[in-house]
Amino acid sequence: MSQAATVFGASAPDRLSHLIQKRIFGDQVDIPLEISLWGGRTYRFGDDEPVVKIVVKDRQGLSALRRLDELRICEAYMNGSLDVQGDMLGFASLRPGLNDRHPLHDLWRRIAPWFVGRLSTDRHAIAAHYDEASDFYLRFLDPTRCYSHAIFEQDDEALETAQRRKLDFAIEACRLKPGERVLDVGGGWGSFTEQAGLRGIQVTSLTISRESAAFLTNLIDRRQLPCRVVNQDFLAYASPQPYDAIVILGVMEHLPDYPAVLRQIRRLLKPGGRVYLDASATRNKYDKPSFIARYIFPADHAFFCLHDFLRAVSKSPLDVLAVHNDRHNYFLTCQAWAQNLDSAREDIIARWGEPLYRRFRLYLWGSAQAFLSRGADAFRVVLERPADGVPTLRSSTTGSEH
Repeated sequence: MSQAATVFGASAPDRLSHLIQKRIFGDQVDIPLEISLWGGRTYRFGDDEPVVKIVVKDRQGLSALRRLDELRICEAYMNGSLDVQGDMLGFASLRPGLNDRHPLHDLWRRIAPWFVGRLSTDRHAIAAHYDEASDFYLRFLDPTRCYSHAIFEQDDEALETAQRRKLDFAIEACRLKPGERVLDVGGGWGSFTEQAGLRGIQVTSLTISRESAAFLTNLIDRRQLPCRVVNQDFLAYASPQPYDAIVILGVMEHLPDYPAVLRQIRRLLKPGGRVYLDASATRNKYDKPSFIARYIFPADHAFFCLHDFLRAVSKSPLDVLAVHNDRHNYFLTCQAWAQNLDSAREDIIARWGEPLYRRFRLYLWGSAQAFLSRGADAFRVVLERPADGVPTLRSSTTGSEH
């Protein structure tokens, strides 16, 4: 470690140096790192040229860094008290050495639905994330506008190609044909609605985001698709006629009550119908970083927990036809989104401000690193409601990895 001259007193920066050396590099996070404080002092960690440079702009940024508190560091970055230069994946890899203990907030987000109500909580949480301007999301999504992970055949493949492969996979997994009816839970920006609608498949796209509903309505009218939009919560939705299939792209994270979800699927899906879903996942259902809980997905949004979900499925009449591990696919997807966001930096800041750009930069690069480091998982799952009179097959689960 080397240090340059500074106008600071030694105590605070030297304690910072000790903490970083002990807490971060003691946990085997081994990347060359530089920390620069306003006034001239520079700290370097590691023997090689730094791949990550953290620039401390003021005392608020220094306080956040000295605490090694993940949430405070993210907040300091968002408000400009810290800057990060260089490898954002490397910056995100420092997380194992940071604190992230905020028990009161964690408790409130878990119990809020009991006090506020599930449907009200869901609408607030969805609006907090998805009611940013659609044009903002389109600055980092690919032309399919799909906001869940793609399926890549090779790492350097174009994101759009990989996303269309995933959308085709969902259609084929559900055996959908022209004229059939499918419920798309959480329509987003119409990726599945458009892909399926152009094949003559009748899509009912559910959303509780006003921004999404307006975008979908315009898309359906403009493209003359045999589809419709319903602004209603999935758990409250009723249909006089069951659907041939149900598709849930990247929405299971917003549907943590698996028994309730499966009961609703049974009500809405015809015998012999199939369900396709995909989601980001963790082994601990509520293992959500405080930054994500406060600034990206509030309330009790929970990452998909495969073993809890399959346990609930085992108590339902549904069969599991396939489970695919897509961790690497989600890493490649988030990396592509983050690169797109960085390429559009100047336009995003000019139109929506730097705090929004910085918030999503942390989110996308942090997510990419979580998938890369095996801190997060991702899955595709295909279910089927047995046809009337057909025995349920409990041993039909298969697995594959792309």
